[in-house]
Amino acid sequence: MADNKDAEMKKQEREQVVELGSDMTKSSKGNIYTLTIIGQVEGHMIAPETVKTTKYEHVLPLLAGIEESDDIDGLLLLLNTVGGDIEAGLAIAEMIAGMKKPTVSLVLGGGHSIGIPLAVCTKKSFITPTASMTVHPVRMTGLVVGAPQTFRYFQRIQEQIADFVTANSRISREDFERYMMATGEMATDVGTILYGKEAVASGLIDKLGGLNDALTALHKMIEKQKKQ
Repeated sequence: MADNKDAEMKKQEREQVVELGSDMTKSSKGNIYTLTIIGQVEGHMIAPETVKTTKYEHVLPLLAGIEESDDIDGLLLLLNTVGGDIEAGLAIAEMIAGMKKPTVSLVLGGGHSIGIPLAVCTKKSFITPTASMTVHPVRMTGLVVGAPQTFRYFQRIQEQIADFVTANSRISREDFERYMMATGEMATDVGTILYGKEAVASGLIDKLGGLNDALTALHKMIEKQKKQ
């Protein structure tokens, strides 16, 4: 019976890696749950089958389970995302920001758009030297905003994003909004692209580093919490 139970658990773990891009690592330093946010954050609308997505309806209950589990000591969040649905991205970011367990993020490749709140929502954030982050205003489809109320709605969403990012990182609101509205950085668009060192220098991300740096920081946080 025990062998069957172990086999079933291993099967479930393999399925999680395939379906959610997540994995559970157990060691003497602590049990770490690794979760990836890749491609496009999918919200209420289903993305085309050709687009890699992270589905928020999968991630939200998973995060609740991680927070409640006695078998998990910390969360490692790996990011390589182009952004996506604003409400879905903020929902995931708010969930992680509200966790008591040690959490560390690592931006690999890119943490663009709504990926920025996801990058800063953990207790400590890292970015690799070659990774980039695009800060830009809230986008909308079409060329014309049909009513003042619509314009104000987008403004308020943008304010919520700025509030969250500045509350969970060292960047000032003035600098974040300046990066957001810059006109000389991106071709045919408004915003700023920040690479590894620039993201750290701006205060958006805590430290420059790779996987080992992120894991080392997470292990230290787990050890400190265990002592407490």
